[in-house]
Amino acid sequence: MTGSREEEIRALFPLVKRVARRIARIVPSADPDDLVGDGSVGLIRAVDTYDPERGSLTNYARRLIAGAMLNGLRRMDPVSERARRTVREAERARQALAQERGTMPSLREMEDRVEGLHAARLAVFRYGPLSLDGAFLSDGPALADAAGDPARVALAAGERREVVEAIALLPERQQRIIALHYYRDVSLHAIGATLAVSPQRVSQLHLRALATLRGLLAAR
Repeated sequence: MTGSREEEIRALFPLVKRVARRIARIVPSADPDDLVGDGSVGLIRAVDTYDPERGSLTNYARRLIAGAMLNGLRRMDPVSERARRTVREAERARQALAQERGTMPSLREMEDRVEGLHAARLAVFRYGPLSLDGAFLSDGPALADAAGDPARVALAAGERREVVEAIALLPERQQRIIALHYYRDVSLHAIGATLAVSPQRVSQLHLRALATLRGLLAAR
């Protein structure tokens, strides 16, 4: 690493603000100042632990900055970690059953199988409509039901950090469409009305966003 520690931190600080803005667009309830504060801790950790063999410092720092911000959001999460864990474990069990059977088990079946899942899902839905762990909420356009789409499968499988980082790289309108459709279960037609664009245009943006996410996640 060239230059002093302080110089590296100052040079990369604008990256903290960029990542904070992107995550704030995905999670509107997040406080931008809190994101920057948590991201700054991640930046300092990145500078202090950077190894050139890990690739560029900027890319390494971006990962740690985003991770620190997401950890900060989780600390302020009104949903208990127990409820989150129940949902995550149920997601994994659902995916395993789907691979064995070739079809996706219904949520009703999973609630019969996993004790406390119904209450956990309600808590996640009530207190975290755009939660980073908020998939597995419905049998509608569920991400897990699109077995052939790497972007959707990644979301359903719980790879939250990589997915959020990838979504943050999308143009703003595409980010909004993904957030509304997959985290709030809003139909594309309703999203069109919200964004004041035609359903055809929303569909085009949606497909473009999925294609971009597919490429980003495959590259990772």
